[in-house]
Amino acid sequence: MPFAAIPLGPADLPDCLALDQRALKGLWNEEQWRKELEDERRPCLGIRDGQALVALACGWLVADELHITAVAVDPGRRRQGLGGQVLWALLQQAARLGARHATLEVSAANQAAQALYAARGFQTAGVRRAYYRNGDDALIQWLCLHDGKEVRITGQL
Repeated sequence: MPFAAIPLGPADLPDCLALDQRALKGLWNEEQWRKELEDERRPCLGIRDGQALVALACGWLVADELHITAVAVDPGRRRQGLGGQVLWALLQQAARLGARHATLEVSAANQAAQALYAARGFQTAGVRRAYYRNGDDALIQWLCLHDGKEVRITGQL
């Protein structure tokens, strides 16, 4: 059964930091998370199971683009569709806010994340060599959210 994605804000900072540590090995520090959660042009959605934050997706709205900055799922809750649900909700919200495209970088070594993004329609448009701290390349991926007449991100998962 799908969980509802909810907006995250400054009060969710401790939970975002904790999920970041578990799922992303500390991608961002406290100040970076605070900025992400306070800025209205940086939508951040999460999925809670009870009190526990089990998934999140965040992005930056710049002009008519959503740049997805983080997608995280608790390691103990992976392969349950939570990443797809929270990503789908973020894409829908961005489209409602006027985004026409979405973009992200994903590690060329992260097959699971690539499959998640491909399932949502993302396509690889380029490569950033040695983009990550560990030397992995990043695949630059894009998705059209709006075809000029209507929002293309509609319906259910």
